[in-house]
Amino acid sequence: MSQRSATIPIPADTDGIVVLRSDRLSAALDVTGGVPRILHWGAPLTRAADHLSFLRSLAESQSGADSLQDAAPPALLPEQSAGWAGSPGLEGHRDGTRFSSRFVATGHDLDQGEDGTQTLVAHGADDDAALTLTSTVQLLPGGVLRVRATVTNTAAAGAYTVDAVRVCLPVPTEAQEILDFAGRHLRERTPQRHPFVVGTHLRDSRRGRTGSDAATVLAAGSEGFGFRTGEVWAVHTAWSGNHTTFAELGLTGSRVLGGGEVLLPGEVVLAPGESYSSPWLYAAYGNGLDEVSQAFHQYLRARPQHPSTPRPVVLNTWEAVYFEHDTDSLVDLARVAARVGVERFVLDDGWFLGRRDDRAGLGDWQVDPAVWPDGLGPLVSAVRAHGMQFGLWFEPEMVNEDSELAREHPEWILGPAERLPVRGRNQQVLNLTSPGAFAHVLESMSSLVREYAIDYIKWDHNRDLAEPGHRDTGRAAVHEQTLAVYALMDELRRRHPGLEIESCASGGGRVDLEVLQRTDRVWASDCIDPLERQQIQRWTGLLLPPELVGSHVGAPTAHTTQRTHSLAFRAATALFGHFGIEWDIRTATEKELDELEAWVELYKRERDLLHTGTTVRADYPDESYWAHGVVADDRSRALFAFVATQTTLAAQPGRVRLPGLDPEALYRIEPVELSSSALTRTAGGPPSWWTRPASVPGELLETVGLQAPMLYPEQALLFRLVREDTTTGTGGA
Repeated sequence: MSQRSATIPIPADTDGIVVLRSDRLSAALDVTGGVPRILHWGAPLTRAADHLSFLRSLAESQSGADSLQDAAPPALLPEQSAGWAGSPGLEGHRDGTRFSSRFVATGHDLDQGEDGTQTLVAHGADDDAALTLTSTVQLLPGGVLRVRATVTNTAAAGAYTVDAVRVCLPVPTEAQEILDFAGRHLRERTPQRHPFVVGTHLRDSRRGRTGSDAATVLAAGSEGFGFRTGEVWAVHTAWSGNHTTFAELGLTGSRVLGGGEVLLPGEVVLAPGESYSSPWLYAAYGNGLDEVSQAFHQYLRARPQHPSTPRPVVLNTWEAVYFEHDTDSLVDLARVAARVGVERFVLDDGWFLGRRDDRAGLGDWQVDPAVWPDGLGPLVSAVRAHGMQFGLWFEPEMVNEDSELAREHPEWILGPAERLPVRGRNQQVLNLTSPGAFAHVLESMSSLVREYAIDYIKWDHNRDLAEPGHRDTGRAAVHEQTLAVYALMDELRRRHPGLEIESCASGGGRVDLEVLQRTDRVWASDCIDPLERQQIQRWTGLLLPPELVGSHVGAPTAHTTQRTHSLAFRAATALFGHFGIEWDIRTATEKELDELEAWVELYKRERDLLHTGTTVRADYPDESYWAHGVVADDRSRALFAFVATQTTLAAQPGRVRLPGLDPEALYRIEPVELSSSALTRTAGGPPSWWTRPASVPGELLETVGLQAPMLYPEQALLFRLVREDTTTGTGGA
């Protein structure tokens, strides 16, 4: 297993073919046309430099009776002028004319950055349509490929209307199945898979945000691919507004994965000299989904803005008090939080003017003197006296009709000119493209961050955008609104270096790599029932490493499902993320507090491993049992969990293989036992490796496996693997 993707210098382009290479992925591109054509992306090419012309010949089409002559395989931005009959890369026009492009090459540039990023920028022009095209292809640290296209109107006069810009990547015939995700509020990222059949598998999101039902990652792979098996090609569309991700198979046999922004009518009209850039389409390749996941994780961890300090234990107040705010109760909650080891205290919804429920107050970002007669100062002081950071909840893009802001500026609400859109959670959307609205929110938030030295913002977004338009002009506004949200986040972080932001949108409704360029974690779901969270976190982790995924211990009976679970199962689930608490722990018994404190201490001991190591998942054929873990980069240690999600048909669950280990190493098995109440219940007692000291070769653990215990459903068993020094008999690092 490759622990870190090494960058290989860009070879000089030969005969118009450029190869971008790392030890995880290679991409070969033909840049002789106006739009680059990807000849290969996937498994590394180690000897291709001597055979580039032959590689180009493999892209030649074989004409049939119903084929267009001289039609070419799809380029990065597929064009009808090249014979492509699938979804066009560029849709646009000049008053109904110049609807089809034909770009010719005008040059390309190659660059390799200090961090190893390899960049190809190819230029094309269509003089008849008065357009230029800039195609950017980057091979990033970790072996992730990303692509985008920029269209510029070069006419001396006259506008060009952009209806769509989509970029796509070809995949080979071996890609026989598609996996992506559906979902809803409280059940985000539910997997769905099916054969890669003729037609378009289209995943449009028109919610004005990424969406609880977003595809997130769309993967195509060999039949039956899993976490550890099968070739997999995967893409992610990095955009927080309306967007599309798709897989398409045409009658020619060409298979592509692509994505872009979904533009509403008239959203992008380019005046002479103006440009439009598509969102980045990120792509990763691997043998199994785990290698795809590792590529995404390594890229994210290599970014300069990636969180570099230990992820603090969080207590968020929402499910503890909801809207019932008062200083004494929350100071007492902070006291108990400090007692169990919390490091960051976050005050959720309900602190601002008129906010006693969800029907009023949004937009009036002033501390409510009726609830907080001395402001937030007493609470903030108490939190800091206990050695904790302080965080605060905002929903900056929203407004209640019952608010001072809406009464003073009804024109700042997004909607058609003649009416307000339907409400969502009793609220409307604030038009941040309006300079006045933008300045109001920015100054309100910035002044509070400054006054209370706020460390962390929980940034929420609790409704979809319906009929999102400028009320003065009637024009659609999702594209501009999305850019305005990014600008607001960027300016807040510029003014307040060190401020951290969480992306929350009714839970996991805004999880994408563009919002994560300016945020420090996501809230995966408003559902913290650990059984639901096992699946939500499993699949959120396909794109994001654990340190970017908020994962909290909830109340004994989950507020969103009414299921009751042991503290051990709740905490073992939350452990594999950015750990926190969402529970009124003032009501917990001393025994529960002692056990919770032990889990907090375990998280603090293990978070360096959890947040820097490699996430691995076993391909166990019985869906009743899941095995997952994190392995240190040097494979010296690992933390694994066996999880029983339901009862199993088999009388014995059998052996579970543990992936990602050093086959030559000897590993000591260390059960994780926190207290007698935290022991996981088993139907037949614990297996022998749990009760008797055992040291086992990595090869045996990965190819034969460990006997799984017969767990009762909705239980998790945790254990460490520690590499032994075979010379001294001591444990590894």
